[in-house]
Amino acid sequence: MTDLALAAVLLVAGLGAALLIRWRYLGRRRGLGSPEERATYATLHTASLAAPALRGGLTADSASRAVPHLRALIGARTAGLTDAQGPLAWAGEPAWAETAQAVHDVLDSGRPQAAGDAFAAPLTVEGRVVGTLVVADDSPSAGLARTVTEVARWVSSQLELAEFDASRTALMEAELRALRAQISPHFIYNSLGAIASFVRTDPERARELLLEFADFTRYSFRQHGEFTTLAEELRSIERYLVLEKARFGDRLRVVTRVAPEVLNVTVPFLSVQPLVENAVRHGLEKKDGVGTITVVAEDAGAECLIWIEDDGVGAEPEVVRSVLSGHGDSTSVGLANVDERLRTVYGNDHGIVVETGPGLGTKVTMRVPKFAPGVD
Repeated sequence: MTDLALAAVLLVAGLGAALLIRWRYLGRRRGLGSPEERATYATLHTASLAAPALRGGLTADSASRAVPHLRALIGARTAGLTDAQGPLAWAGEPAWAETAQAVHDVLDSGRPQAAGDAFAAPLTVEGRVVGTLVVADDSPSAGLARTVTEVARWVSSQLELAEFDASRTALMEAELRALRAQISPHFIYNSLGAIASFVRTDPERARELLLEFADFTRYSFRQHGEFTTLAEELRSIERYLVLEKARFGDRLRVVTRVAPEVLNVTVPFLSVQPLVENAVRHGLEKKDGVGTITVVAEDAGAECLIWIEDDGVGAEPEVVRSVLSGHGDSTSVGLANVDERLRTVYGNDHGIVVETGPGLGTKVTMRVPKFAPGVD
């Protein structure tokens, strides 16, 4: 046999072996997973399809999107969701007539109830019955009742998360309104005073400062969105410092170091700016001579590291702890507010860190994850 023929035989044999190995592998792959494992996967997958709709709360729209998956999860002829007033959506044939009594009994008692071919279980949020999960089936059983009860508990947990999200949003909006009310009078007074001082001596400078003031207030009092980009927040800080430098003159120096790759990181609206204003008001206003504010934003892997530092008069650490606990001087602009909002959005390990001491200046550090659930 020639070398060429031998090579061809070996090639064909190799391909045959490879195909045989792949056939055997695929044959084994079809058998992967026991029936119990496949059933668990199917259950979790179906639940995951219903979850996004339920996280929107108990409404007609969310119910209509979730209830087909809940029916598949339970395996009943008909499934429905109701609120405290009546039915919201059905999967399968609507069965309000045969399920109405069971629903009524659940809303009255707060406990699962059966009536004829129907079974209903309560949906609760923080102990309040807000609706029911109800099914109708040709062969109701104790097993079906247990399934409906457990699925209703899972639905209730999703509704509680939805209410938590809504409460968190309302809290952040309230804190943001409080922050605006706190910082605006002081800053507006000082800015307009600085602008007025240039009206006669340097009208063009007064005009430029007035435009900066307009842009700054437009950003600070905008009504859309809980979040912004770091780039937008830094632009607002730049406008703020231009106005403050008009007031302080050569007494205020500003150093900025920002890594370009973090400019698009999403941060809570008005989370960095109040820290800069706090540095000016409590760090530099009472200092004699020149004061420096340093604004730094660095790339720290999965996080963006931001810090604001001043070489001003500093403060007693006990005073700062009191401020962060909400019991300190109300003139401390936004320190506790920013800390609380960061913890609300990212968790308790993402509050601000303050390093200070009398005569030692102050450094405030915050860590912002580049990606976080619910942050957009």
